[in-house]
Amino acid sequence: MAKAKTTAFFCKECGYESAKWMGQCPACKEWNTFVEEPIVKKESSPSGKIRLTERRKPVALSEISIEEKDRVSTGYQELDRVLGGGVVGGSLVLVGGDPGIGKSTLLLQVCRNLAANGQKVLYISGEESLKQIKLRANRIGAVTGQLLFLCETSLETIQETIRETKPDVVIIDSIQTMFREEIASAPGSVSQVRESTNLLMQIAKGEGITIFIVGHVTKEGVVAGPRVLEHMVDTVLYFEGDRHASYRILRGVKNRFGSTNEIGVFEMREQGLVEVENPSEFMLEGRPEDASGAIVACAMEGTRPILLEVQALVAQTNLGIPRRTAAGTDYNRVNLLMAVLERRCHYEMGRYDAYVNIAGGMKMNEPALDLAIVMALVSSLKDRPVSPKTIVFGEVGLSGEVRAVSMAEQRVNEAIKLGFDTCILPQICLEKIKKNDKIRLIGVRSVREAIGIL
Repeated sequence: MAKAKTTAFFCKECGYESAKWMGQCPACKEWNTFVEEPIVKKESSPSGKIRLTERRKPVALSEISIEEKDRVSTGYQELDRVLGGGVVGGSLVLVGGDPGIGKSTLLLQVCRNLAANGQKVLYISGEESLKQIKLRANRIGAVTGQLLFLCETSLETIQETIRETKPDVVIIDSIQTMFREEIASAPGSVSQVRESTNLLMQIAKGEGITIFIVGHVTKEGVVAGPRVLEHMVDTVLYFEGDRHASYRILRGVKNRFGSTNEIGVFEMREQGLVEVENPSEFMLEGRPEDASGAIVACAMEGTRPILLEVQALVAQTNLGIPRRTAAGTDYNRVNLLMAVLERRCHYEMGRYDAYVNIAGGMKMNEPALDLAIVMALVSSLKDRPVSPKTIVFGEVGLSGEVRAVSMAEQRVNEAIKLGFDTCILPQICLEKIKKNDKIRLIGVRSVREAIGIL
Protein backbone atom coordinates (compact mmCIF):
# COMPACT_ATOMS: atom_id res chain seq x y z
CA MET A 1 0.00 0.00 0.00
CA ALA A 2 1.11 3.56 -0.73
CA LYS A 3 2.25 5.47 2.33
CA ALA A 4 -0.17 8.21 3.37
CA LYS A 5 1.23 11.73 3.07
CA THR A 6 1.76 13.48 6.38
CA THR A 7 2.75 16.90 4.98
CA ALA A 8 1.32 19.39 2.53
CA PHE A 9 2.25 22.79 1.10
CA PHE A 10 0.47 25.96 2.22
CA CYS A 11 0.57 29.49 0.80
CA LYS A 12 1.75 31.99 3.42
CA GLU A 13 -0.38 34.76 1.89
CA CYS A 14 -3.80 33.20 1.43
CA GLY A 15 -3.59 29.75 3.06
CA TYR A 16 -4.11 27.78 -0.20
CA GLU A 17 -3.26 24.08 0.27
CA SER A 18 -1.46 22.00 -2.35
CA ALA A 19 -0.06 18.45 -2.45
CA LYS A 20 3.17 19.67 -4.10
CA TRP A 21 5.31 22.78 -4.15
CA MET A 22 4.48 25.43 -6.77
CA GLY A 23 6.33 28.60 -7.67
CA GLN A 24 3.17 30.70 -8.00
CA CYS A 25 0.06 30.35 -5.88
CA PRO A 26 -2.96 29.72 -8.17
CA ALA A 27 -5.28 31.49 -5.69
CA CYS A 28 -3.55 34.80 -4.87
CA LYS A 29 -0.96 34.77 -7.73
CA GLU A 30 1.95 35.47 -5.36
CA TRP A 31 5.39 33.96 -6.05
CA ASN A 32 7.52 31.77 -3.72
CA THR A 33 4.98 31.71 -0.89
CA PHE A 34 4.54 27.93 -0.43
CA VAL A 35 5.90 26.29 2.72
CA GLU A 36 5.76 22.62 3.73
CA GLU A 37 3.92 21.80 6.96
CA PRO A 38 2.31 18.75 8.59
CA ILE A 39 -1.28 18.00 7.65
CA VAL A 40 -3.80 18.86 10.36
CA LYS A 41 -5.84 15.83 11.35
CA LYS A 42 -9.42 16.73 12.23
CA GLU A 43 -10.58 14.95 15.38
CA SER A 44 -13.95 14.83 17.01
CA SER A 45 -14.35 17.53 19.61
CA PRO A 46 -14.25 16.14 23.18
CA SER A 47 -16.91 17.02 25.68
CA GLY A 48 -16.56 20.40 27.28
CA LYS A 49 -15.04 22.05 24.19
CA ILE A 50 -16.79 25.04 22.67
CA ARG A 51 -18.45 24.10 19.37
CA LEU A 52 -20.48 25.93 16.77
CA THR A 53 -21.97 22.79 15.23
CA GLU A 54 -25.10 22.88 17.41
CA ARG A 55 -28.24 22.93 15.34
CA ARG A 56 -29.79 26.36 15.10
CA LYS A 57 -33.13 27.37 13.64
CA PRO A 58 -33.37 30.10 10.96
CA VAL A 59 -35.04 33.33 12.08
CA ALA A 60 -36.57 36.30 10.28
CA LEU A 61 -34.80 39.66 10.18
CA SER A 62 -37.59 41.23 12.22
CA GLU A 63 -36.95 38.77 15.07
CA ILE A 64 -33.33 39.86 15.50
CA SER A 65 -32.95 42.53 18.18
CA ILE A 66 -30.14 45.09 18.24
CA GLU A 67 -29.58 47.02 21.45
CA GLU A 68 -27.33 49.98 22.20
CA LYS A 69 -25.79 48.13 25.12
CA ASP A 70 -24.20 45.74 22.63
CA ARG A 71 -21.43 48.36 22.24
CA VAL A 72 -19.13 49.06 25.18
CA SER A 73 -16.90 52.14 25.34
CA THR A 74 -13.16 51.51 25.67
CA GLY A 75 -12.63 54.74 27.61
CA TYR A 76 -10.83 56.34 24.65
CA GLN A 77 -12.84 58.41 22.18
CA GLU A 78 -10.15 57.95 19.52
CA LEU A 79 -10.33 54.15 19.73
CA ASP A 80 -14.14 54.19 19.89
CA ARG A 81 -14.16 56.31 16.72
CA VAL A 82 -12.05 53.75 14.82
CA LEU A 83 -14.14 50.82 16.11
CA GLY A 84 -17.34 52.51 14.99
CA GLY A 85 -18.67 53.60 18.38
CA GLY A 86 -17.20 51.09 20.82
CA VAL A 87 -16.48 47.39 21.30
CA VAL A 88 -19.14 45.01 20.00
CA GLY A 89 -19.81 41.93 22.14
CA GLY A 90 -18.66 38.68 20.52
CA SER A 91 -16.39 40.41 18.02
CA LEU A 92 -12.86 39.32 17.03
CA VAL A 93 -10.46 42.26 16.65
CA LEU A 94 -6.94 41.99 15.19
CA VAL A 95 -4.41 44.70 16.17
CA GLY A 96 -1.20 44.84 14.13
CA GLY A 97 1.83 47.10 14.17
CA ASP A 98 5.62 47.28 14.27
CA PRO A 99 7.48 45.99 17.35
CA GLY A 100 7.61 48.59 20.12
CA ILE A 101 4.91 50.78 18.56
CA GLY A 102 2.63 50.48 21.62
CA LYS A 103 0.12 47.69 20.85
CA SER A 104 0.43 45.95 24.21
CA THR A 105 0.47 49.27 26.07
CA LEU A 106 -2.75 50.44 24.40
CA LEU A 107 -4.57 47.16 25.04
CA LEU A 108 -3.45 47.12 28.68
CA GLN A 109 -4.84 50.64 29.11
CA VAL A 110 -8.09 49.52 27.44
CA CYS A 111 -8.26 46.58 29.86
CA ARG A 112 -7.84 48.97 32.78
CA ASN A 113 -10.71 51.17 31.53
CA LEU A 114 -13.02 48.21 30.83
CA ALA A 115 -12.33 46.65 34.23
CA ALA A 116 -13.01 49.97 35.94
CA ASN A 117 -16.41 50.09 34.17
CA GLY A 118 -17.47 46.69 35.53
CA GLN A 119 -16.28 44.43 32.70
CA LYS A 120 -14.45 41.19 33.53
CA VAL A 121 -11.23 41.12 31.50
CA LEU A 122 -8.69 38.33 30.95
CA TYR A 123 -5.26 39.36 29.60
CA ILE A 124 -3.31 36.40 28.16
CA SER A 125 0.33 36.95 27.23
CA GLY A 126 2.59 34.49 25.46
CA GLU A 127 5.55 36.84 25.20
CA GLU A 128 5.87 38.52 28.62
CA SER A 129 6.01 37.22 32.16
CA LEU A 130 3.62 38.36 34.86
CA LYS A 131 6.34 40.52 36.42
CA GLN A 132 6.95 42.31 33.11
CA ILE A 133 3.22 42.98 32.73
CA LYS A 134 3.04 44.36 36.28
CA LEU A 135 5.94 46.74 35.61
CA ARG A 136 4.08 48.08 32.58
CA ALA A 137 0.79 48.23 34.52
CA ASN A 138 2.44 50.29 37.28
CA ARG A 139 3.57 52.80 34.66
CA ILE A 140 0.10 53.40 33.19
CA GLY A 141 -1.63 53.91 36.54
CA ALA A 142 -3.72 52.08 39.13
CA VAL A 143 -5.75 49.08 37.98
CA THR A 144 -9.12 48.39 39.61
CA GLY A 145 -11.91 45.92 38.94
CA GLN A 146 -11.86 42.35 37.64
CA LEU A 147 -8.70 42.28 35.53
CA LEU A 148 -6.99 38.86 35.44
CA PHE A 149 -3.62 37.96 33.88
CA LEU A 150 -2.36 34.67 32.49
CA CYS A 151 0.93 33.67 30.85
CA GLU A 152 0.14 30.74 28.57
CA THR A 153 0.68 29.65 24.95
CA SER A 154 -1.37 26.43 24.78
CA LEU A 155 -4.80 27.17 23.34
CA GLU A 156 -6.32 24.08 24.94
CA THR A 157 -5.39 25.45 28.37
CA ILE A 158 -6.57 28.94 27.38
CA GLN A 159 -9.90 27.54 26.21
CA GLU A 160 -10.46 25.79 29.54
CA THR A 161 -9.48 28.93 31.46
CA ILE A 162 -11.95 31.04 29.47
CA ARG A 163 -14.68 28.47 30.07
CA GLU A 164 -14.02 28.55 33.83
CA THR A 165 -13.56 32.31 34.36
CA LYS A 166 -16.24 33.46 31.85
CA PRO A 167 -14.73 36.90 31.05
CA ASP A 168 -16.39 39.61 28.97
CA VAL A 169 -13.19 40.60 27.13
CA VAL A 170 -10.06 38.57 26.32
CA ILE A 171 -6.69 39.87 25.08
CA ILE A 172 -4.37 37.47 23.20
CA ASP A 173 -0.79 38.80 22.99
CA SER A 174 0.22 37.56 20.48
CA ILE A 175 -1.35 35.10 18.02
CA GLN A 176 2.08 34.08 16.66
CA THR A 177 3.06 32.58 20.03
CA MET A 178 -0.09 30.46 20.47
CA PHE A 179 -0.25 26.79 19.45
CA ARG A 180 -2.63 23.85 19.36
CA GLU A 181 -1.26 20.52 20.54
CA GLU A 182 -2.81 18.39 17.77
CA ILE A 183 -0.93 20.41 15.13
CA ALA A 184 2.68 19.25 14.72
CA SER A 185 4.05 22.48 13.19
CA ALA A 186 5.82 25.15 15.25
CA PRO A 187 4.05 28.20 16.74
CA GLY A 188 3.80 31.06 14.24
CA SER A 189 3.51 28.78 11.21
CA VAL A 190 0.69 29.04 8.70
CA SER A 191 -1.21 26.05 10.10
CA GLN A 192 -0.88 27.13 13.73
CA VAL A 193 -1.94 30.74 13.11
CA ARG A 194 -4.92 29.71 10.98
CA GLU A 195 -6.20 27.01 13.32
CA SER A 196 -5.56 29.10 16.45
CA THR A 197 -7.54 32.01 15.03
CA ASN A 198 -10.32 29.63 14.01
CA LEU A 199 -10.60 28.33 17.59
CA LEU A 200 -10.64 31.87 19.00
CA MET A 201 -13.36 32.81 16.51
CA GLN A 202 -15.48 29.88 17.75
CA ILE A 203 -15.01 31.03 21.34
CA ALA A 204 -15.93 34.64 20.50
CA LYS A 205 -19.04 33.78 18.49
CA GLY A 206 -20.19 30.85 20.62
CA GLU A 207 -19.82 32.53 24.02
CA GLY A 208 -20.32 36.20 23.05
CA ILE A 209 -16.85 37.14 24.31
CA THR A 210 -14.96 40.04 22.73
CA ILE A 211 -11.42 38.95 21.84
CA PHE A 212 -8.54 41.25 20.88
CA ILE A 213 -5.67 39.55 19.03
CA VAL A 214 -2.22 41.13 18.72
CA GLY A 215 -0.46 40.25 15.46
CA HIS A 216 3.13 40.76 14.37
CA VAL A 217 3.80 42.48 11.04
CA THR A 218 6.27 41.62 8.29
CA LYS A 219 8.88 43.95 6.79
CA GLU A 220 6.27 44.97 4.19
CA GLY A 221 4.04 46.23 7.03
CA VAL A 222 1.27 43.60 6.81
CA VAL A 223 0.18 41.14 9.50
CA ALA A 224 2.41 38.06 9.53
CA GLY A 225 0.73 34.77 8.68
CA PRO A 226 -1.78 33.77 6.00
CA ARG A 227 -4.01 36.46 4.53
CA VAL A 228 -7.00 34.31 5.51
CA LEU A 229 -6.33 35.53 9.07
CA GLU A 230 -7.63 38.99 8.13
CA HIS A 231 -10.70 37.48 6.48
CA MET A 232 -11.63 35.51 9.61
CA VAL A 233 -11.64 38.41 12.08
CA ASP A 234 -14.32 41.12 12.30
CA THR A 235 -12.01 44.14 12.61
CA VAL A 236 -8.40 44.79 11.59
CA LEU A 237 -6.60 47.75 13.19
CA TYR A 238 -3.09 48.90 12.26
CA PHE A 239 -0.91 50.90 14.64
CA GLU A 240 1.28 53.24 12.56
CA GLY A 241 4.00 55.76 13.30
CA ASP A 242 7.71 56.02 13.94
CA ARG A 243 8.59 54.22 17.16
CA HIS A 244 11.15 56.99 17.88
CA ALA A 245 8.50 59.74 17.49
CA SER A 246 5.85 60.56 20.09
CA TYR A 247 2.66 60.27 18.00
CA ARG A 248 0.83 57.11 16.91
CA ILE A 249 -1.91 56.62 14.31
CA LEU A 250 -4.52 53.89 14.79
CA ARG A 251 -6.13 53.10 11.44
CA GLY A 252 -9.03 50.74 10.72
CA VAL A 253 -8.35 48.59 7.63
CA LYS A 254 -11.39 46.32 7.99
CA ASN A 255 -14.46 46.80 10.16
CA ARG A 256 -17.72 44.87 9.98
CA PHE A 257 -19.30 47.19 12.54
CA GLY A 258 -18.29 50.62 11.26
CA SER A 259 -16.37 52.73 8.77
CA THR A 260 -12.81 51.96 7.67
CA ASN A 261 -11.99 55.62 6.93
CA GLU A 262 -11.56 56.81 10.50
CA ILE A 263 -8.25 57.18 12.34
CA GLY A 264 -7.31 57.69 15.98
CA VAL A 265 -4.32 59.78 17.04
CA PHE A 266 -2.36 59.00 20.21
CA GLU A 267 0.78 60.39 21.80
CA MET A 268 3.26 58.17 23.63
CA ARG A 269 4.21 59.58 27.02
CA GLU A 270 5.92 58.24 30.12
CA GLN A 271 2.61 57.11 31.63
CA GLY A 272 1.50 55.40 28.41
CA LEU A 273 -0.57 56.40 25.39
CA VAL A 274 -2.64 59.58 25.60
CA GLU A 275 -5.28 60.39 22.97
CA VAL A 276 -4.85 63.57 20.92
CA GLU A 277 -8.25 65.26 20.64
CA ASN A 278 -7.08 67.97 18.21
CA PRO A 279 -4.51 66.44 15.80
CA SER A 280 -4.33 69.62 13.68
CA GLU A 281 -3.04 71.72 16.55
CA PHE A 282 -0.64 68.93 17.49
CA MET A 283 0.81 68.69 13.95
CA LEU A 284 1.32 72.45 13.54
CA GLU A 285 3.32 72.96 16.74
CA GLY A 286 6.75 74.57 16.28
CA ARG A 287 6.09 76.08 12.84
CA PRO A 288 8.87 78.44 11.63
CA GLU A 289 8.03 82.10 11.07
CA ASP A 290 8.72 83.88 7.75
CA ALA A 291 10.28 80.75 6.20
CA SER A 292 9.88 80.14 2.48
CA GLY A 293 8.67 76.77 1.24
CA ALA A 294 6.22 76.15 4.11
CA ILE A 295 2.48 75.88 3.37
CA VAL A 296 -0.36 74.67 5.58
CA ALA A 297 -2.70 72.19 3.88
CA CYS A 298 -5.78 70.27 4.99
CA ALA A 299 -6.18 66.52 4.47
CA MET A 300 -9.20 64.39 5.32
CA GLU A 301 -9.03 61.09 7.20
CA GLY A 302 -12.55 59.72 7.09
CA THR A 303 -14.74 62.50 8.47
CA ARG A 304 -11.86 64.19 10.32
CA PRO A 305 -9.96 67.15 8.79
CA ILE A 306 -6.28 67.36 9.74
CA LEU A 307 -4.14 70.43 9.08
CA LEU A 308 -0.56 69.66 8.04
CA GLU A 309 2.51 71.68 7.17
CA VAL A 310 3.94 70.89 3.73
CA GLN A 311 7.61 71.84 3.48
CA ALA A 312 9.65 72.11 0.29
CA LEU A 313 13.29 72.96 -0.37
CA VAL A 314 14.44 73.76 -3.93
CA ALA A 315 18.19 74.17 -4.51
CA GLN A 316 20.29 74.38 -7.67
CA THR A 317 21.71 70.98 -8.54
CA ASN A 318 25.35 70.10 -9.04
CA LEU A 319 24.54 66.79 -10.72
CA GLY A 320 23.58 65.88 -14.25
CA ILE A 321 20.28 64.47 -13.04
CA PRO A 322 18.52 66.54 -10.32
CA ARG A 323 17.68 64.81 -7.09
CA ARG A 324 14.09 64.36 -5.90
CA THR A 325 13.12 63.32 -2.36
CA ALA A 326 9.64 62.95 -0.83
CA ALA A 327 8.99 62.15 2.84
CA GLY A 328 5.41 61.55 3.95
CA THR A 329 3.88 61.79 0.47
CA ASP A 330 4.04 59.93 -2.84
CA TYR A 331 7.38 60.36 -4.60
CA ASN A 332 5.86 59.86 -8.07
CA ARG A 333 3.18 62.46 -7.30
CA VAL A 334 5.88 65.03 -6.51
CA ASN A 335 7.59 64.32 -9.84
CA LEU A 336 4.26 64.72 -11.63
CA LEU A 337 3.58 68.11 -9.99
CA MET A 338 7.09 69.35 -10.83
CA ALA A 339 6.50 68.37 -14.46
CA VAL A 340 3.27 70.41 -14.42
CA LEU A 341 5.19 73.42 -13.07
CA GLU A 342 7.81 73.10 -15.79
CA ARG A 343 5.44 72.53 -18.70
CA ARG A 344 2.44 74.72 -17.76
CA CYS A 345 4.09 77.49 -15.72
CA HIS A 346 7.50 77.53 -17.49
CA TYR A 347 9.65 77.08 -14.38
CA GLU A 348 12.95 75.34 -15.16
CA MET A 349 12.61 72.72 -12.45
CA GLY A 350 15.07 70.41 -14.22
CA ARG A 351 17.92 72.60 -12.97
CA TYR A 352 17.05 72.20 -9.29
CA ASP A 353 17.06 69.52 -6.61
CA ALA A 354 13.73 69.29 -4.79
CA TYR A 355 12.93 67.95 -1.32
CA VAL A 356 9.33 67.69 -0.08
CA ASN A 357 8.40 66.79 3.48
CA ILE A 358 5.18 66.47 5.51
CA ALA A 359 6.14 67.92 8.92
CA GLY A 360 5.53 65.76 11.96
CA GLY A 361 6.19 62.46 10.20
CA MET A 362 2.64 62.08 8.89
CA LYS A 363 2.03 60.03 5.73
CA MET A 364 -0.62 61.45 3.42
CA ASN A 365 -1.34 60.63 -0.22
CA GLU A 366 -4.59 62.55 -0.62
CA PRO A 367 -4.85 64.51 -3.93
CA ALA A 368 -6.02 67.59 -1.95
CA LEU A 369 -2.37 68.15 -0.97
CA ASP A 370 -1.34 68.77 -4.62
CA LEU A 371 -1.88 72.52 -4.62
CA ALA A 372 -0.05 72.95 -1.30
CA ILE A 373 2.95 70.99 -2.61
CA VAL A 374 3.05 73.14 -5.76
CA MET A 375 2.82 76.36 -3.74
CA ALA A 376 5.57 75.19 -1.38
CA LEU A 377 7.88 74.37 -4.32
CA VAL A 378 7.34 77.79 -5.92
CA SER A 379 7.73 79.57 -2.57
CA SER A 380 11.08 77.90 -2.00
CA LEU A 381 12.20 78.47 -5.60
CA LYS A 382 11.50 82.22 -5.39
CA ASP A 383 12.49 82.39 -1.69
CA ARG A 384 9.26 84.20 -0.85
CA PRO A 385 7.52 83.20 2.40
CA VAL A 386 3.74 82.77 2.48
CA SER A 387 1.60 84.21 5.27
CA PRO A 388 1.43 81.71 8.17
CA LYS A 389 -2.33 82.42 8.42
CA THR A 390 -2.99 81.06 4.90
CA ILE A 391 -4.22 77.54 4.18
CA VAL A 392 -4.19 75.88 0.74
CA PHE A 393 -5.87 72.73 -0.61
CA GLY A 394 -6.92 71.42 -4.03
CA GLU A 395 -6.14 68.70 -6.57
CA VAL A 396 -3.91 69.58 -9.54
CA GLY A 397 -4.45 68.02 -12.97
CA LEU A 398 -1.95 67.48 -15.76
CA SER A 399 -3.25 70.52 -17.62
CA GLY A 400 -2.46 72.73 -14.63
CA GLU A 401 -6.11 73.05 -13.60
CA VAL A 402 -7.18 72.98 -9.94
CA ARG A 403 -9.89 70.40 -9.43
CA ALA A 404 -12.50 70.02 -6.70
CA VAL A 405 -11.97 68.02 -3.51
CA SER A 406 -14.48 66.43 -1.14
CA MET A 407 -15.70 67.91 2.16
CA ALA A 408 -14.40 71.42 1.42
CA GLU A 409 -16.66 73.04 4.03
CA GLN A 410 -15.34 70.81 6.82
CA ARG A 411 -11.77 71.77 5.84
CA VAL A 412 -12.61 75.47 5.96
CA ASN A 413 -14.30 75.11 9.36
CA GLU A 414 -11.21 73.41 10.76
CA ALA A 415 -9.06 76.28 9.47
CA ILE A 416 -11.38 78.82 11.16
CA LYS A 417 -11.16 76.88 14.40
CA LEU A 418 -7.36 77.20 14.44
CA GLY A 419 -7.33 80.90 13.57
CA PHE A 420 -6.48 81.01 9.84
CA ASP A 421 -7.74 84.10 8.01
CA THR A 422 -7.16 83.15 4.32
CA CYS A 423 -8.00 80.00 2.40
CA ILE A 424 -7.07 79.26 -1.23
CA LEU A 425 -9.24 76.49 -2.65
CA PRO A 426 -10.69 75.29 -6.00
CA GLN A 427 -13.18 77.70 -7.57
CA ILE A 428 -15.80 74.96 -7.96
CA CYS A 429 -15.66 74.29 -4.19
CA LEU A 430 -16.03 77.99 -3.40
CA GLU A 431 -19.48 78.02 -4.99
CA LYS A 432 -20.71 75.34 -2.56
CA ILE A 433 -19.42 76.90 0.67
CA LYS A 434 -21.36 79.43 2.71
CA LYS A 435 -19.59 82.76 3.12
CA ASN A 436 -18.03 83.41 6.51
CA ASP A 437 -16.73 86.69 7.91
CA LYS A 438 -14.01 84.95 9.91
CA ILE A 439 -12.00 83.78 6.88
CA ARG A 440 -11.27 85.09 3.38
CA LEU A 441 -11.99 82.49 0.72
CA ILE A 442 -10.13 82.73 -2.63
CA GLY A 443 -11.14 80.40 -5.44
CA VAL A 444 -8.64 79.48 -8.17
CA ARG A 445 -9.08 77.62 -11.45
CA SER A 446 -5.43 76.94 -12.34
CA VAL A 447 -2.00 76.60 -10.77
CA ARG A 448 -0.82 79.75 -12.54
CA GLU A 449 -3.66 81.75 -10.97
CA ALA A 450 -2.85 80.42 -7.49
CA ILE A 451 0.83 81.32 -7.91
CA GLY A 452 -0.13 84.84 -8.94
CA ILE A 453 -2.23 85.30 -5.80
CA LEU A 454 0.54 84.16 -3.47
